[in-house]
Amino acid sequence: MDFDILISGGGIAGMTAAAAFGRAGFSVLIVDPAPPVTERDAEGADLRTTAFLQPARAFLDRAGLWDRLADHATPLQVMRIADASQSPPVTRDFDASDISDLPFGWNLPNWLLRREMAAALGAMPGVDYRPGTATTSLFTRTGEARVGLSDGSRVKVRLVIAADGRGSPMRQAAGIGVKTTRYCQKALAFAVTHDAPHGNVSTEVHRAGGPFTLVPLPDHDGRPSSAVVWMMEARAAERRAALDVATFEAEMTDRSAGLYGPLRLASKRNLWPIITQGADRLTAQRLALVAEAAHVMPPIGAQGLNMSLRDLETLLDLAVAAPERLGDQPMLDAYEKARGPDIHLRMSGISALNRASMQGAPVLQAARSRGLSLLHDLAPVRRSVMELGLGAKAR
Repeated sequence: MDFDILISGGGIAGMTAAAAFGRAGFSVLIVDPAPPVTERDAEGADLRTTAFLQPARAFLDRAGLWDRLADHATPLQVMRIADASQSPPVTRDFDASDISDLPFGWNLPNWLLRREMAAALGAMPGVDYRPGTATTSLFTRTGEARVGLSDGSRVKVRLVIAADGRGSPMRQAAGIGVKTTRYCQKALAFAVTHDAPHGNVSTEVHRAGGPFTLVPLPDHDGRPSSAVVWMMEARAAERRAALDVATFEAEMTDRSAGLYGPLRLASKRNLWPIITQGADRLTAQRLALVAEAAHVMPPIGAQGLNMSLRDLETLLDLAVAAPERLGDQPMLDAYEKARGPDIHLRMSGISALNRASMQGAPVLQAARSRGLSLLHDLAPVRRSVMELGLGAKAR
């Protein structure tokens, strides 16, 4: 064998997988068609942020990454839900202190994550990191997988981990289909500064069309700063992406219900479509799907990448428990059994929440407001919802 594991995809999930398996003693090759963009203002920089929930931090520590990230991370102590369909907005705070001594999670910019993770992989002796190289073909048999690369070489490995996104080439090569739901929505992602300090509060503002989410960032140019994901109908998103800065700032301040005062744009605007997508199955011979190759969801509740890290943790636990069975069918069957039900449950829940957030009918908005109050005001229900959001299994 050339390597124990090939990881197709050098995004955040792929790099985390490479670090975790490399640190556990496996030989790892990770490839990605494009080198990571590691500067905030560079062309192609990913201006979205990732909120790592409590269990995710533990896995990042296990992978040897958290020490590199901790000083850049902004704690998320309170999750605030605001229903702006009425005036003044109805807000409810979900405080992590109700269930833990730790924050709900920690927020980091994606471009910075790529910078720090790429540097970490470069220092790991068991990891061969090849940005600028793509996977081009997959041939498997009972004992091995052979993967063709864009540099003309072919490698033999025991397990292929497809972390290569919603259009996953490795998933397609294995003949695994997907089911996709489109909402005619797009999201704008950008950073803002504002007058009011965020106080480590992550705020989701709900009104017809989709949520407007502000997630705390470190101060920018001496002012409080937040990352924003603004979901809306696709044509509205395209129109707003093209607005001049002053008009855009006025519209986003209005959409935020003024909770932070006037918002000022502090970055470029990124635009991408909102879908729910699930693979028909998570495995094929010598292949495991993880992250967006397996599941794509609307960006609600910080579930996306945190689900991806649960994929990786499950695979790693299985590999460490029986390294001699790495990539064999019993191991892959155990992965499918462990992750399939949780993925299905969370995808269904997030899809339902997204559809509810899009509703504009007054009767449905009123029902949403009553539901929010019920979830918050009954303490046992509130704690259960928060624990489920952090990854606990539904009871």
